[in-house]
This record gives sequence, C-alpha cells and structure tokens, in this order.
Amino acid sequence: QVQLVESGGGLVQTGGSLRLSCAASESIFSFHIMGWFRQAPGKEREFVAAKRRYGSPYYADSVKGRFTISIDNVKNTVYLQMNSLKPEDTAVYYCAANSRDSGVVVPHEYDYWGQGTQVTVSS
Repeated sequence: QVQLVESGGGLVQTGGSLRLSCAASESIFSFHIMGWFRQAPGKEREFVAAKRRYGSPYYADSVKGRFTISIDNVKNTVYLQMNSLKPEDTAVYYCAANSRDSGVVVPHEYDYWGQGTQVTVSS
C-alpha cells in the first residue's frame, strides 16, 4: 500500500512563506502525476499544483506566481514552496499521486492521498 506523508504546515503571517513536503513510500516514477490539493472548512477540495513525470508543472490561477511544485526523485519527495501567502490560502493541504496520465486537476482521478497538513495564514 502506497503511503504519502505530508509535513511542513503551520501558522504564518500574511506575506510569509512555507515549504510543504510529501514523502512517498515508493518511487515517484511509479506515478504519472504528483499533485497538491487543498480544502478549506466548508469548501470542496480544490486543485493547487501538479507535475507530470515528464513535463511542465500546472498551477491553479489563484497560486500562479506564488507557489512552486518540485520533485526530488532521489528522496521520493514532492515539495510545494509557498510564498506571499494570503489568508485565503488557509486550508488543509493534501499530497496526491495519480497512476494514470489524465485528470491533472481532478481530485477523484488520483489514487493515493496523504493525511493532510494544516496551513493557517493570519491577517
């Protein structure tokens, strides 16, 4: 059973930065797409960023220019660098892995999920 373990969440002020990490229990090359999603209280889970095994990253419009997704294939870890954070970025952030090369921004297309890490941005 694949395990994804997120870390790096916390409380930060508006304009601050955080780096989330997602460690996978097996090779990242096992998956076609690695993604980050988030869910705020009372809202649906939404796409944040993703990267195909080979190819350019994808970002939600709301985070473009502020967030960066990267992958360390040696450590089997996916990162989400978050800069210029805003209160509306407050949510639980989830790492996810997609075994198929489709549905980059669609949560139900992803096969494996981490437990989530809380990010809170104070105003």
